[in-house]
Formats: sequence, C-alpha cells, structure tokens
Amino acid sequence: MGEAAKDVIVLDHVSKRYGDFVAVHDANFSIAHGEFFAMLGPSGCGKTTTLKMIAGFEQPSAGRVMLDGVDVSDVPPYKRNVNTVFQQYALFPHMSVFDNVAFGPRSKKIDESKLKTSVMEMLEIVRLSEFAHRKPSQLSGGQQQRVALARALVNYPSALLLDEPLAALDLKLREAMQIELKRIQREVEISFIFVTHDQGEALTMSDRIAVMSQGHVEQIGTPQEIYRSPSSLFVAGFIGSANLLPGTVKSHDGDNVVVTLQAGPTVRVTGNFSSCAIGEKVSVMLRPECMKPSSDVGVSGQGLNGVLTDMVFQGATARMIVSLPDGSEVTCLADSSARMPDAQVGSNISISWGADGGYVLAGWPGKAGSTSTDVDHIESTL
Repeated sequence: MGEAAKDVIVLDHVSKRYGDFVAVHDANFSIAHGEFFAMLGPSGCGKTTTLKMIAGFEQPSAGRVMLDGVDVSDVPPYKRNVNTVFQQYALFPHMSVFDNVAFGPRSKKIDESKLKTSVMEMLEIVRLSEFAHRKPSQLSGGQQQRVALARALVNYPSALLLDEPLAALDLKLREAMQIELKRIQREVEISFIFVTHDQGEALTMSDRIAVMSQGHVEQIGTPQEIYRSPSSLFVAGFIGSANLLPGTVKSHDGDNVVVTLQAGPTVRVTGNFSSCAIGEKVSVMLRPECMKPSSDVGVSGQGLNGVLTDMVFQGATARMIVSLPDGSEVTCLADSSARMPDAQVGSNISISWGADGGYVLAGWPGKAGSTSTDVDHIESTL
C-alpha cells in the first residue's frame, strides 16, 4: 500500500497478538487527510485495539503504523501528533471551560495572547464561546462533550481518535451530536477516526467505514457502498436491517442471477456474478425499505407470498413482519402516509421489489429471514 502525502495514517499489514489470541489480523488500509473514517463492528472485533495501535497505547505484533509518512510503530503516545477522546471526557473539574481547552497549548509554552486567540477560536467552532468561564459541572453532557473535543483539537493534531465518545449520551442528544461532530470535523478539516458499534452513527457521519469482525476487516467503503453492496453475509446483516433468504443459483439471465429460494419462489437479483456459479448456495439480500407490501397475492419473479404476522406503526413508516412458507420471517417498511395494504394480522399478503431491489451474496446465513426480529441473533452481533 502506498504512503502518499495525502494519507495521514497508513496501517501496513498490522496485526496484534496477545499470546495465542490474535486480536487484529493483517489490517492494511489508509486514512486520508480530512477524512471522517469509522471503524465499526461488534464488541471484541478488534476496532478499539486498532485505534490503540494508532494512538500508541498498543504496539503492533507485526506490520507498521505510519503517521504523516513516518513509521511511528514504536513511538510513545505523547510523541505522536494525534489526540484521543474517550467515553469519559476527563475534564478538569476545578478549571473553567477556557482553562480546560487551554491546557494543551499552555503545556507547549505558547504565548498567552496567541493562546487566548486560538482557544476562543476553537470554542467558537464548537459553539461554546459564551460558556468559556463556566466549570464543567455547569454544563450539559453534550456541552461537556464539545469541551473535550475543543481541548483535543486546539493544537490541530494530524488526526483525532474517538473511542465511542457518544455512548454515554441519551438517544436524542446522541443523534444531535452526530450531526454536530460531522460539522466540527468539516470545519477544522482534521482526520477523525471514530470507533463505534452503532451502525447508525457510522452511516450518519462517515466518509468511509471499515467493518470489522473477529479481528478481520471485512469491508471498507462509503456508507452507500457498504449498505447497498455488502461484501459478505456478516456485513449485510450487521449494517442496517436486512432480509437474508437462502437459495441456490439456477441460471444467469443477462445482468441478473436467477435464484431458487428455499422459501419457494424463483427470483432474479443482481450481485457478484464471479461467485455465483450454477448450483451454488447463495443468499438473496432484501432491504426492508425496498419491499412493497400488497394484499394482492400472486406475485412471481420479483416477489414473495406469505402471512402477515405483525404490523407496527412507527410514525413515517409501518413495519410489517411476514412469515414465509418455510417458516422464516421477513420485514418490510410501508409508507404510513400513503394508503396501507388492506390486510390484517393473520391474512395472506404479497411483497414485491424493483429490478435492483435484491442483491445476491455467496453462502447461506446462520438464520434465514430478517436480521432485526430475533433478539438472540441481534445480541450475538453486538
């Protein structure tokens, strides 16, 4: 992998072992200047260990960590031009907001007049200039979060590392802070490397996402690429809600793969044709928002028939759970502002999708059907 000047961080075939346990397997990717890069995966997947190797809190067992083109694999954290924000903000409670942010510049003996200007400019960026003289205890959780960000950013490091910093906030504040964090990152133009197990956070804020599982980087891409064209069943099931239906490749039809599903029908879908040999076991991925419910049963070629087992109103949408003939369940989302299908729980229903609504992946899932209706399955991925 190249070490071009535009790459702030390069992980060059980095691995981390603890005895016989391999926490990170051959991580090999780069992060560009000014990029918001997320490392996403369930607990224990290796994302925090990877972040610690970038920060210098852990040293790689193999490979190199490059920062601004320089090998820093053996350089201690305080000598690396990166800063880290953790879940616990660790603000100095006896200091004002101004003095908390000024702590870094003062430790570098920056002239006091220049220090005041840079601190107030950073507080302006995080929209806290009017709170400069307050103590952390006088601030809300979101405001304390922004003070921690300002303190980490005031010296303009090459990269800011964030280890699930929004986890302690409640839902509405966390969602607001996602937008705020992305705004701050764009304004300061510093690379942010963000560790999270929350797919919504990663999709909302990131320019690119590295999805990790059991120490391996499964896929790196934009949020749109990873959501619409996952590289594996794990990525498809972990990112967003998906319906994964097992089947067998019957034939190729132009730009489509013809798949006979275990649930009964034969469907045409797009996908990675190089891994779709005739007779091979594959899974058809259908996102809930791509599936259109109808009470007119009898769809063939691009649809499924089943029984409506539950329907939940969720404001703008209604979530419908449909049981298929093989016993698996699929989830679809209907627009609640439009006319809903005239169907009651227990009645037959049909679900169809457009020509590009399905996507085929190699292999069969551990559990057929929806990835968002089985509590045990969801807990096992977090």
